[in-house]
Amino acid sequence: MTTGQLANVSATAALPDDALVLGMDVGGTTIKGEITDAAGTALAVGSVATPHGPAAFDAMGELGERLLAELPGPDRRRVGRAAVVLPGIVDTARSVAVFSSNVGWRDVHVGDRFPARWGVPTLIEHDVAVAGWAEWRYGAGQGYDNVCVVILGTGISGTLSVGGRLVRSGYGQVGEYGHVPVRRAGGLPCPCGNTGCVETVASGAAIARAYTRRTGREISGAAEVFALMSTDPEAAAVVADAVDALADGLVGIVHAACPELVVLGGGLAGAGAALTHPLHRALSDRLRLVPAPRVVLGHFGARAGLAGAALFARHGALT
Repeated sequence: MTTGQLANVSATAALPDDALVLGMDVGGTTIKGEITDAAGTALAVGSVATPHGPAAFDAMGELGERLLAELPGPDRRRVGRAAVVLPGIVDTARSVAVFSSNVGWRDVHVGDRFPARWGVPTLIEHDVAVAGWAEWRYGAGQGYDNVCVVILGTGISGTLSVGGRLVRSGYGQVGEYGHVPVRRAGGLPCPCGNTGCVETVASGAAIARAYTRRTGREISGAAEVFALMSTDPEAAAVVADAVDALADGLVGIVHAACPELVVLGGGLAGAGAALTHPLHRALSDRLRLVPAPRVVLGHFGARAGLAGAALFARHGALT
């Protein structure tokens, strides 16, 4: 096959069970990759720091080459497809990484660069779209037709599945929950240009900053604030404010789509019941006409992007 043919192999055909796949999740600080079999067992694993700007694509290519080189010849020939999931705005139809503020690229044409380098057909997609799809179809939302997945970390975004279909916008991604304004009066400025967005109160970074503002004490991150809740009233107040902001941002989605489940993923989901229980209560307090969805933890946790990339590569489409 030529590299052009490799890039244009059907994205809808599932691979045979004996095929291996290369999945890669590109984050703001780390690029993670795995080669896995149909059971999800990793045969090669690696990661590199994410360079700033378009140089990140060279780092992705090098990591994929290294992982493929770790396989013995027979296994290397079993790699049937790769999937690279990217942050920011991704135009999959044109194979363009449109914009990522965290990594610092704009309008990077992906095209054949990965198939040419790795010798396997390669799909690209939005990282959260893939992570949310994986949680819905193969994780905590499996068996439900109406699911809202919220990925909580440095930022906040997610996916929405309605009537057994993943909701997509004209440019592919739906679920910028973190940029719903919920604190107009006295709210903090958001990097998006708005004021009082959910992310300014409920993201991991916002929770850590809020605790430092209230106490003057520097902490390692949001996980430390959750750990202090039972003994530190200031920590409990910061988390309560974050939960309220998240509930305010989600209540419109719940009224519009009536999801049966809200699935929480990403780094903050590690807080467990300290997050799921109060968020369910906060949503219940705000809803009058529709039932409150159950709030559960994601199955894949912080690995949702990487696990989703492998599943996407294997199945060929977000269906």
